[in-house]
Amino acid sequence: MRRSDPFTSLSRRERQIMDVLCRLGRATAAEVQGEIADPPGYSAVRSALALLEVRGLVRHEEDGRRYVYLPATPARRTRHGALEHVLRTFFGDSRMEALAALMADPGALSDDELRELERMVAKARKERER
Repeated sequence: MRRSDPFTSLSRRERQIMDVLCRLGRATAAEVQGEIADPPGYSAVRSALALLEVRGLVRHEEDGRRYVYLPATPARRTRHGALEHVLRTFFGDSRMEALAALMADPGALSDDELRELERMVAKARKERER
């Protein structure tokens, strides 16, 4: 059984706020508000940030009189969790299906990216043989 993913239970606004924080790395409530299309009021953003902090998804640092908010988990772990969620939700937990969808457009990857993929596949094969 998979552990509960706190990101799957986010509301649309909470997800928007987390997306902004993950993209920027750190931001004040006003900066978060400015990055959201059709933003809620400043108080609503502050309330959502406080709730996300209580839930352990966000933390803050004090910068003078302002709070600067940051994701509570490292970006790499957050990306991994988001990718797992996408795999479960849209690809039936199949990495192969996800890769096939990414590879559906032959012009989407440069020659350098294709070489890097080949290197990664070779490395994965080697590690599996150990």
